[in-house]
Amino acid sequence: MRTIWNGSINFGLVNIPIGLAVAQQRKDTSFRTLHRECGTPIKQKRYCPLHERDVEADELVKGWEFAKGQFVMVEESDLEAVALQRSQSIDILRFVPIEQVDPIYFDRAYYLAPADAEAQRRPYVLLLRAMQDAKMAAVGKFVLWGKENLCLIRPLGDSLALETLYYAEDVRAREEIDASVGEIDVKGPELDMARQLVESLVGDFDPEEYENEYRNDLRAMLEAKLEGKEIVAPEPAKEAPVVDLMEALKASVAQARKDKPAAAKPKAKAKKAAAPKKRAAAR
Repeated sequence: MRTIWNGSINFGLVNIPIGLAVAQQRKDTSFRTLHRECGTPIKQKRYCPLHERDVEADELVKGWEFAKGQFVMVEESDLEAVALQRSQSIDILRFVPIEQVDPIYFDRAYYLAPADAEAQRRPYVLLLRAMQDAKMAAVGKFVLWGKENLCLIRPLGDSLALETLYYAEDVRAREEIDASVGEIDVKGPELDMARQLVESLVGDFDPEEYENEYRNDLRAMLEAKLEGKEIVAPEPAKEAPVVDLMEALKASVAQARKDKPAAAKPKAKAKKAAAPKKRAAAR
């Protein structure tokens, strides 16, 4: 597996060689901006409105806006003065119950790849097994691309994964939302019906069951355009009528119970998921 950073985990006096491999990669379709008249990709230019001219790369400097429209110029040498020294180690600071770490702090996921040599993989497996047995995750810090990162190392199957974490100051407060929700009372029968709706939709999480339908339809549309087929815009969706909350809950429970047997058949669902591509290509 290709790694973007190689170093080690410092586990007390134990040194565990690891490599950092990106765990996620979006497969969204990207677009370029073209000139409609000739189809040529447009170039973005750097323009100074004060001097009314384009500027070259060597004329640019970073700026920190300390007040509206007022900047302090920051040179590369200024940033180098506060840059962290490159580090090749992840220092474990504390072990914590994994359920204590709210996913809202998760930023980016990586796989931790062990070293090739068997002798160097033993401490990796030792840490993994100890964390699995204790049901713990490790909070640590390391430097990546000149920035200090807070991270969480956790067991993931039979290997270790690392999540970079947001710092507390990076997570916005939610007291205003909590207060607005706390003022609302719900009726007992409504809550009972909502619980029934939850229970009717309970199941195991299998990421393979879910597809990005928009992504599939977008690719099908692009393939159809490439083949010269006409693309017809769908009818606008109708606004949902305002209904009584209790009646909506009852209808939802009934619909969920009706659909549940079909949802338990992954193969039938996979066939149904292929339908958007067929519909889009026929336009």
